[in-house]
Amino acid sequence: MDTIIFEGVEHLMSRKSRKSVLVTGGAGFLGSHLCERLLNEGNEVICVDNFYTGNKENIVHLMESPYFEFIRQDICFPLYVEVDEIYNLACPASPIHYQFDPVQTTKTSVHGSINMLGLAKRLKIKILQASTSEVYGSPVVHPQTESYWGNVNPIGPRSCYDEGKRCAETLFFDYNRQHNLQIKIARIFNTYGPRMHPQDGRVVSNFIVQSLQGQDLTAYGDGAQTRSFCYVDDLIDGLVKLMNSSDDFTGPVNIGNPLEMSIVELAEKVIQMTGSKSKIIYNPLPKDDPQQRRPDISLAKEKLGWQPATDLDTGLRKTIEYFKKII
Repeated sequence: MDTIIFEGVEHLMSRKSRKSVLVTGGAGFLGSHLCERLLNEGNEVICVDNFYTGNKENIVHLMESPYFEFIRQDICFPLYVEVDEIYNLACPASPIHYQFDPVQTTKTSVHGSINMLGLAKRLKIKILQASTSEVYGSPVVHPQTESYWGNVNPIGPRSCYDEGKRCAETLFFDYNRQHNLQIKIARIFNTYGPRMHPQDGRVVSNFIVQSLQGQDLTAYGDGAQTRSFCYVDDLIDGLVKLMNSSDDFTGPVNIGNPLEMSIVELAEKVIQMTGSKSKIIYNPLPKDDPQQRRPDISLAKEKLGWQPATDLDTGLRKTIEYFKKII
């Protein structure tokens, strides 16, 4: 047993039991929470991010750990490290960010995936892809199961993200079939919580920031479109459970909260919880914006023993407290 001394506290840990884990996009909203979880479980973590949407503030507290390492790099360029597992989370995930440079968004999903798959192939290790509910497009099947092939516009303004992630899934399964690479694919539904970017254009952060600043809340269309919101800690728990699941389970598997609500209902709840006097205003619905989105999580329950544990009020309360500190 090695004696590890950190901040004056002695910890005993077997070097063999400590995994080295690569997290791409590790300075982002989800990635930083994942890095924190993996460190707390006693792993060594290599975080890779180019800060396109990630933020150094999200990981600065992790840099105190001798088992955390940061590399500033775009995964569209090959990476040469030695690790035991890879979580591939690198890609802008909000429409404002991924539509700003759509060509680069597609490159991140495609070229980036090829580079990470090549690294996993060389090292003969597991790799998890953070895919998205956007692969279902504007669904005509509701709720969405993993067997649904989706309804995606391949030439629309959102397709750089939708089709980029769909192509990444294709690449992962082709590496699995052709090279016997061990893969895991999570289809992530709307996630919220502390460390969301206040100007990322996502509905939860938009509504909270607007409410706290006394501005009108901006809904799109008639506000009747629905979403399902999963708290970040639950989402991260699902990713870790997927990575640690049996070798014969690849996914894809939906990771999200099946509690569905309309955008207007969410706006009203945020106004009530913040004590704001804001009103709800309505703007035209963006092109290809899905009318409804809700995961069927039967597969996650069966294969991972996972389901969300945080109710919406609790999650929103924690998220509101976070935004009160940063805006």
